[in-house]
Parts: sequence; C-alpha cells; structure tokens
Amino acid sequence: MFKKILIANRGEIALRVIRTCKEMGIKTVAVYSTADKDSLPVRFADEAVCIGPPSSAKSYLSIPSIIAAAEITNADAIHPGYGFLSENEKFSRVCQEHNIKFIGALPEQIAGMGDKATAKATMKKAGVPCIPGSKGLLKDTQEAKQKAKEVKYPVILKATAGGGGKGMRIVWKEDEIEAAWDSAKQESAAAFGNDGLYMEKFIQEPRHIEIQVAGDQFGNVCHLSERDCSVQRRHQKLIEETPSPVLTDEIRKDLFERTVNMVSKIGYEGAGTVEFIYEDGKFYFLEMNTRVQVEHPVTEMVTGIDIIKEQIWIAYTGETALKQSDINPRGHAIECRINAEDASKNFQPSPGTIGMCHQPSGFRTRVDGAIFQGYKVTPYYDSMICKVITQGRNRTEAIQRMNRSLDEFVIEGITTTIPLHKILLNHKKFIESDFNVGWLDNEKVI
Repeated sequence: MFKKILIANRGEIALRVIRTCKEMGIKTVAVYSTADKDSLPVRFADEAVCIGPPSSAKSYLSIPSIIAAAEITNADAIHPGYGFLSENEKFSRVCQEHNIKFIGALPEQIAGMGDKATAKATMKKAGVPCIPGSKGLLKDTQEAKQKAKEVKYPVILKATAGGGGKGMRIVWKEDEIEAAWDSAKQESAAAFGNDGLYMEKFIQEPRHIEIQVAGDQFGNVCHLSERDCSVQRRHQKLIEETPSPVLTDEIRKDLFERTVNMVSKIGYEGAGTVEFIYEDGKFYFLEMNTRVQVEHPVTEMVTGIDIIKEQIWIAYTGETALKQSDINPRGHAIECRINAEDASKNFQPSPGTIGMCHQPSGFRTRVDGAIFQGYKVTPYYDSMICKVITQGRNRTEAIQRMNRSLDEFVIEGITTTIPLHKILLNHKKFIESDFNVGWLDNEKVI
C-alpha cells in the first residue's frame, strides 16, 4: 500500500481524506496557504507544507509548488479531493512524469470528460441519451443561430470547459443570441481559460440525477446507486439525497445499466460520477465528473462503503474491491451544504471568526467539516464550511433527523445557510418532492 499520500486540497475534503488514510495506516501530508496555517488538516496530518499565499492561483492551483511538496516529503501518491486540480489533465500527467501516483482518473480520461462537447460525443457513441444540440463547438453567432432554429428555442449556450454554472446563458429568442454569446465567452474565458461554447436544448423543468460509479483497469465497473441533487441555486447544489424520490424502479434500472455499460466502454479507472437531467420519464446525459463529489457522503451513508478508501485501493492495486452483488443501499440519506452566506441578503458571503461552535451528533448523523471555535472563515475560497448528513429508514425519517440536527447546530460569529435549510426542509414542495433545479431561482422561498 502507499506509504504516504499528499492531499492537494484544503478544508473539509482534506480532513476527510486524512481520516481514511489514518484508518488505512497511511502517512499524510497536508499542503496549505498562509491563510490556512491554523486549519485542522494542518493539525491532523503527519506533515504539513506551506505552498504559498492565500491566492488559489499561487497556492492550491500551483502545480510546481504541490509537486515540490510531494518530493521533499517523499509522498508516493497525491489525492486531489474535489475542485482545484482534481480534474486537471496537466496535473495528472505531471504526477505521472514525476513517478507520483495521482489518485484519480487517467489524464486522457480527464481530458475526454472535462471537455463537455467531447464527452457528449462519447456518450452518444455508447448509446447514452443526450440533450439535442450542437455536435461540437460552435464557430460563431451565425452557426449558433442556425443550430438554435434546428433545436428550437429555448436553448442554452454552455462553456465546453465549464462547471458550477459559469459560462452558461439561456436564450429564449434569436435576437438574444449575440449578447448571450459575448457574455458566455467572456465569463468562460475568465473562469476556465477556454472560451469554447456549445449549444443544447434548454430543458425547462428537470431534476438533476447522478450515478456514483467505480471502475478499474480490468474493465470491472459497478454503480453505487443514484443521488438527486435538484435543490440548487444558480446551478450550485444546496441539498442532495439518495435515493431519488421521483425515479421508478424501471427507469432506475435502465439508468444504471446504461451508465455501467458506458463507463466500462471508456475503460474508466477510479471513482467518478455520471450526471443526468431527468424530466417526464426521460433522462439525458449532462456531464461526467472524474473525481469524488462534494455529496459523496450520502452514498456512503446508505451503502456503508468508504468511497475515498475505494479510490485509494484502485489507485494502488488497479483493481476495485467492489462487486455489484455486494452493494445493497439501505434507507434514505440527505445532505445539507452549510455555507458562510446570508441567504436573506442575496447570499452575501459572511467571512469572520467563528465564536461558539456546537456541531450536531446522534444516531445516523454525520458532519463533514473542518471548523471549530476560533476558526477564521476567509473570503479567499468557496463559502461552504461543512456538510450535515443524516440517514433514516425512509425519506421522512431522514428529513426529521436533519431537522433535529440543524436545530442542534450552533455557529456564532458568522451568518450561515442553516436557517435557509430549515425553511427548505419544511417547505411543502420539498416534503412532497414537487420541485426541479429551477425551484429556488424561480420562486420566492425566503
């Protein structure tokens, strides 16, 4: 097994990886910016290396700094977590060149799935339904207008290197194309260094369904059931759950079979997630994330499988330890992302120092985070500070347990989205699962 793993990330996911490594008897190295010098990952890792100032570009996104940290500490593998360099083809390749195992997908798989237009073409070849749209990148606004006439409005322009809702523009009629084109190109270039755009038919009331998968170099692939991530604000997930309350057993079976077949055909190695949008009994491929997801704990709660451990095992042995027949999800799990934001003020960020901090616990309750009394929430990184996950025998019990857990959660000194989650969990539409990804953007809930 690996002797030492460097975690090229920060916050809760860095601590999450450290915990699994400790259980496996693997030494860990935390890397940190000067803003994170007092963080829990730094405290609990066996070693810690400062890699730069608060700026992500000069620290957590600095490939030379991270490789140097791995070399001076003799780490034989790097776990990238999610975000930052987790889906960076160049980083995966540089790790190979330095004889350091990248715990994630192969460079060519990251490249193939990271470019959304290429990924869509790959899925079509594998027989996975895709949203009608352009076959590849659009050359100019004239081609965009022509394709929109074929697909029929409304359509959506999307950044080929996109994610998190950036570089996306909905177009309802032809005279909006040029402004949307310019705006999407500028945003995608600034966010991803790539201004390529493609077009899809805009599905107006979809659910967001994703399938957790694990594959190895011998062609073995299994799924760990689905997650429903339809409670979103501006394409940012807020609440995730498993199983989806809207899928029938027939649709679920078809979705699993097509996903496993596709992942096997592309020879995918490691843990990954295939995302779909679902509407009126039909599902369409959205994207594949070649990394662990923020919401992976809900799957772990119902399956009892440590996905991080499985990632590490596949990276070391080349083979998955999982068999489909051994995966039997039990009950229902829900995750609430807790952000340092004021939902009543248009989700204004709320940096500051946490005063009192009492985290919930109890039966089938889990908190993934790296916060504590005195922790400084800085403005430099993503506003998510932790996640609360609960499991119940059914969806109703999972909601009840989450309500109890959020009532127990006390964070003083900053404003968080805990009050928002209480509103959402007790909203009639959430309880009856009568919502789609546009719910919070189109309806005044708070």
